Amino acid sequence: MSLAPVQIFGEQATEERGESARLSSFVGAIAIGDLVKSTLGPKGMDKILQSASDGSVLVTNDGATILKSVALDNAAAKVLVNISKVQDDEVGDGTTSVCVLAAELLKEAERLVAQKIHPQTIIEGYRIASTAALQALEKAAVDNGKNNEAFRKDLINIAKTTLSSKVLSQDKVYFSELAVDAVLRLKGSTNLDNIQVIKKVGGRMIDSYLDEGFILDKRIGVNQPKRMENVKILVANTPMDTDKIKVFGARVRVDATGKLADLERAEKDKMKAKVEKIKAHGINCFINRQLIYNWPEQLFADAGIMSIEHADFEGIERLALVTGGEIASTFEHPELVKLGHCDLIEEVIVGEDKMIKFSGVAAGEACTIVLRGATNQLLDEAERSLHDALAVLSQTVKETRTVLGGGCSEMLMSKSVDAAAAKEAGKRAIAIEAFARALRQMPTILADNAGFDSSDLVARLRAAHYNGMSSYGLDMENGDIADVRELGIVESYKLKKQVVVSASEASEMLLRVDNILRAAPRRRDRH
Repeated sequence: MSLAPVQIFGEQATEERGESARLSSFVGAIAIGDLVKSTLGPKGMDKILQSASDGSVLVTNDGATILKSVALDNAAAKVLVNISKVQDDEVGDGTTSVCVLAAELLKEAERLVAQKIHPQTIIEGYRIASTAALQALEKAAVDNGKNNEAFRKDLINIAKTTLSSKVLSQDKVYFSELAVDAVLRLKGSTNLDNIQVIKKVGGRMIDSYLDEGFILDKRIGVNQPKRMENVKILVANTPMDTDKIKVFGARVRVDATGKLADLERAEKDKMKAKVEKIKAHGINCFINRQLIYNWPEQLFADAGIMSIEHADFEGIERLALVTGGEIASTFEHPELVKLGHCDLIEEVIVGEDKMIKFSGVAAGEACTIVLRGATNQLLDEAERSLHDALAVLSQTVKETRTVLGGGCSEMLMSKSVDAAAAKEAGKRAIAIEAFARALRQMPTILADNAGFDSSDLVARLRAAHYNGMSSYGLDMENGDIADVRELGIVESYKLKKQVVVSASEASEMLLRVDNILRAAPRRRDRH
């Protein structure tokens, strides 16, 4: 008697088992790697992302941005998207590298699984390999943290390396100096909120500049001083028209026109009372998140107080942080309110627009980068590129060790992993060798993206490393191998370490998968 198969899943729920589940996760991850692979390196290509909802266009080669913006259905692909997000949050750059390396590790694993090597054996091999790779990386790291001049040079080289694969690569020397100056002002802090980026369409990219202090994209009120020194600032988020009758469709019945005037007077008096409370703080600048309206603005002007209305929310939060004040919403107790301070407020002209500049702010590390460029898309991509550079630099100021770029570190690690494979007996050795091959894929992709003969270049690079030339990497300008330390192709140790750690952990996790269960969406019962 044959029994019918037992159906334990609800309708629409599906299950993939064993080989097909593993294949599904491999295919998804490898496809994601192939998607961003062409953006890697100084000669990487850009992608145009067009939103299906509003048709807005994004041009970028930032791995995290591409993956964040693409709607995916494959579970393994989503794991790779998550590791690129973690890389972006942790270090700020290397988002493409981490996805590509994870995808290459899975590609190698797929071949090994096809040779009937058990996934757990591959995972053990990958663990041994990643430990060997990280040890080699740490041994090769150089620390110039104690020597200010050499460290600044390192920082500029890191910024140049980061920017060389971005839209700012044409003016990378200028922007590297700009980014390093901005980060060194932070004095070791990794809080990038103190660096504000303002984008203004027009001009060339090289017209961008770094300005000390804080720039707010607003105007000063009518008839008020356009320049003020030694300023006490009250930053507020309060409605200035609370007592107006503004219920939609409200009617006021009066039996004489004089009563209407009384109503208006009462409203004005209430507004005036609020302004008096604000003036009682002993301030000479009032910045409000909401609108201020004409009558209070006139009162502030009469009192010689500068007022700025409708400062956008991010602007006002940053302003409170930078000037050392707190955002107030009630004004009953002036003694409890923490005011902001700055030496000078003045109107400046950026491009075609007037803006307000705060100089000599309480947070001395605060500064503003004004970016110029031809189109909004270009400015957005320039901001993303600069953010990557600033993030990496701020992390490097904390973790001062540096390693070499241009495929040099990957080749160094792969050499060390190969050595570990030679000492290992059994099938694990095959998995360790596969890890070394995946690492060598990174310089291969760099060369491919630049249109050079990758197999020739990588073979020569490997030979150079085995002959003791351990600072050799790819020179992408001339399509040759060269001493990358002399070329100044330097990367942050923390960034490289995070790439290897995240990629190997993600690939191990996906290798363990032998079942994919898709639950059906819960149906809403219509009554």
